[in-house]
Amino acid sequence: MCKDYVYDKDIEQIAKEEQGEALKLQASTSTEVSHQQYSMPGLGEKYPTWETTKPELELLGHNPRRRRIASSFTIGLRGLINLGNTCFMNCIVQALTHTPILRDFFLSDRHRCEMPSPELCLVCEMSSLFRELYSGNPSPHVPYKLLHLVWIHARHLAGYRQQDAHEFLIAALDVLHRHCKGDDAGKAASNSNHCNCIIDQIFTGGLQSDVTCQACHGVSTTIDPCWDISLDLPGSCTSFWPMSPGRESSVNGESHIPGITTLTDCLRRFTRPEHLGSSAKIKCGSCQSYQESTKQLTMNKLPVVACFHFKRFEHSAKQRRKITTYISFPLELDMTPFMASSKESRMNGQLQLPTNSGNDENKYSLFAVVNHQGTLESGHYTSFIRHHKDQWFKCDDAVITKASIKDVLDSEGYLLFYHKQVLEHESEKVKEVNTQAY
Repeated sequence: MCKDYVYDKDIEQIAKEEQGEALKLQASTSTEVSHQQYSMPGLGEKYPTWETTKPELELLGHNPRRRRIASSFTIGLRGLINLGNTCFMNCIVQALTHTPILRDFFLSDRHRCEMPSPELCLVCEMSSLFRELYSGNPSPHVPYKLLHLVWIHARHLAGYRQQDAHEFLIAALDVLHRHCKGDDAGKAASNSNHCNCIIDQIFTGGLQSDVTCQACHGVSTTIDPCWDISLDLPGSCTSFWPMSPGRESSVNGESHIPGITTLTDCLRRFTRPEHLGSSAKIKCGSCQSYQESTKQLTMNKLPVVACFHFKRFEHSAKQRRKITTYISFPLELDMTPFMASSKESRMNGQLQLPTNSGNDENKYSLFAVVNHQGTLESGHYTSFIRHHKDQWFKCDDAVITKASIKDVLDSEGYLLFYHKQVLEHESEKVKEVNTQAY
C-alpha cells in the first residue's frame, strides 16, 4: 500500500521448489544433456561448460586483440531500481560491474562456491548480478537479494536510511573477500596471512609507512594492505599546504590553475613527510631512546584498481558539514611519484618529476566516478561509468543517460576509480607484462 518493497521468505521458498520441479521435468524430457554440468546458485538451472571448437579457435586466431564495439553498443548498461534510499548501493554496484578485470572474472564463471549455504554467499549473488546486467535486458534490474544479503552480512548498513557510498564499498569488498576464501583461488595462497582471492588481486595495494628518528635518522618501516586511499581536502579542519601562486605543474597532465586543487595535489599532501611532534615521541629501535620523529606514507605496491576517496563529509567536535571544494582529476594518472621507490625524488613534500616518467606500469585510466549531490543530512548518489573507450554514461538509479567527458571531469567527485593500463602477472615464477590489459 505504501509502495515499499517487501522481501518475502515464504514466496522465495515456493519459487525455489517450483524451480526444482521444473528442473526435474527438464532433465527427464531432455535427450541431449551434457555430462559436464553445473548448477547456477539460486536459479535452479543447469548449463554446460563451454569448450572451444576448431572453427572458434580459427576465428580467435584472426581476431587476437579485441572485438570491435560500435558506439551504439549497450550490453552492460542497465539501470537499478532504488529500493528506498539505496542509491548509495546502486552507484557502487555500477562501478564494480564496470571494473574490467572483475567483470571478466564473473562473466567467465570463475567462482565456485563452497559455502554451506550458497544462498547466503554474496559472491554468488554478484555472479548473478553480472549475468543480469550483461544479459542485454534493457529494463531496470531490482537488486532486492543483494540488499537483503548486505543487511545480513553488514548489519550496520541495514535499514532504509541513507548510507555512505564509501562505507558501503568497503563493507561490500570485505564481505566479498570473506566469501571468496572458500574459492580455489582463495585457497591457492601459499601464505596463510595473504589472501589470493579475486578481490585482493584487484583492489589490494600496499601502503608503506616510514617513521624516521630525528636523532639517529633510523627508519622503521611497516607495510599495510589497503583497498582505497582517503584524501583530505582544502577547507577541512585538517591543515592543508598552501599552494604557491603562479606555480605550474605538468604532473599527470594537470596544468595548475590558481585556486583549483588537483588530485595530484591531494596525493602529494598524502605522501609528504609529517612531523609527529614532541607529544608523540616513539622509542627508536636503533638508538633505543624516545625521540621525536617524522612519518611518511607512500605506495609500496600498487593495486590493479586504485580507488580514491575524497573526505567530503566532516564530523568534528565543532560541526558536521559537507565540503564541496572542487577537485580537478585527470583521465590518466601516473602514480610513479607516490611510490616508495620514488621517495628520493621528493624533498620536503615538494614533487620533483619529469614530464614523462616513462614507467607505464604505474599508469592508470579513469573508468568510474561516484558523486554526491545535496547536503550531509539529505543527498543523492549518482555515478559516471566508462562503458567502452571514450564512451561515458551517467547512472542515476534506474535511469542511464549518455554523458560527455567534460561532464565527468567537471563533476564534484566523491569516489574515483582508476584501472591499471598495464597488467602484470607471474607464470611459473616468470614475470610477464600484458600490454593489452586495458
